[in-house]
Amino acid sequence: MPEAKVGIIGGSGLYRIEGLTGVKSVDVSTPFGEPSHAIILGNLEGVEVAFLPRHGEGHKIGPAEIPARANIYALKSLGVERIISVSAVGSLKEEIMPLDVVIPDQLIDWTRGRNSTFFSDGIVGHVSLAEPFCPVLSQLSFEASVKLGARAHKGGTYLVMEGPQFSTKAESRLYRMWDAHIIAMTALPEAKLAREAEICYTTIAFVTDYDCWHEAHESVTTEMILTNLRKGIDTVKGILRLLLPAIPDERGCPCACALQGAIATEAKHISEPKRKELELLIGRYLDGEEHAGQA
Repeated sequence: MPEAKVGIIGGSGLYRIEGLTGVKSVDVSTPFGEPSHAIILGNLEGVEVAFLPRHGEGHKIGPAEIPARANIYALKSLGVERIISVSAVGSLKEEIMPLDVVIPDQLIDWTRGRNSTFFSDGIVGHVSLAEPFCPVLSQLSFEASVKLGARAHKGGTYLVMEGPQFSTKAESRLYRMWDAHIIAMTALPEAKLAREAEICYTTIAFVTDYDCWHEAHESVTTEMILTNLRKGIDTVKGILRLLLPAIPDERGCPCACALQGAIATEAKHISEPKRKELELLIGRYLDGEEHAGQA
C-alpha cells in the first residue's frame, strides 16, 4: 500500500508545509545512500503527500551535494508517482519579473559532475528526455497558479547551473543569447532521475531576481533572494493547496512508462546485485523481459 502518491520537494525557503494532518516522519534508506532529510508524510487538502526539503534541515546541503538519487529513490519507494518541485529562480527575460511564477517546459543542463542516472555499473538505460517535465502535471500547476491570482508564465527554458556561486555578467548574457528564461541550480539531475523512475515531474519556479544581466537592477545576492522568498512562499503554498486536489488518480502521460524499451542491457548480463539494487525501478520490465536488449 503506497504511503503517498504525490511528492513535494521543497527548495530554498520551503522547508515545511503548514496544515498537514496525520503527520509522521519516515527515515528511508536507499541503495544510493540517505536522502536529504527524513520524509514527512501527511494529508494536505485531502491528498496524501510526501514532503522532502532538498537542502536538508537548516539549508545545509549545497546544490551540487544534494543526494538526488537517494531522494528520488526514497520517494519512489513510498509509492510516489508525481513530484512537484519548488524552486527559487533568477529571471533571464525582461517580461519575467521578480515575484512571478514560471512553470517551465524545457531544461538546459549546465551542471558538471553530478550523478544523473540510476543506470551505471553494469546496466545501461536510455530514457527520452525531449519533454523533461510532465505535460499534465505542468498544465495543472499553471492553472492553479492562475486561479490563485499569481502572475504566472506557462512554459520556458530553465537553465540549471552548477553553483554555488551566482553567474558572472558574461555568463548571464550568454544564457540570454541561448534564449533561456530562468536560471537556478537544482532541477537537474532531479528531472532526469524522476523520468528514469517513471515519476511525473514538474517545477513551480518562483522568481526572486534578475540574475545579474539587468542594468537597471542590482545583481543577485543571497539577501535579495531570501527577502523575495519570504514575500512569495505563501504564494507557492497557495498554489499547492489548489493543485493537489486537481491531480487525477490515474496517469495517462508517457512518464508512467518511460522505461519501456529503454533498458539496453540484455537481461542475462545484468548481475543479481544490480537487479536487486534496481528492482524497484526495473523489476516489472525484467520479469516480463520487456526491454530493448531482449529483442
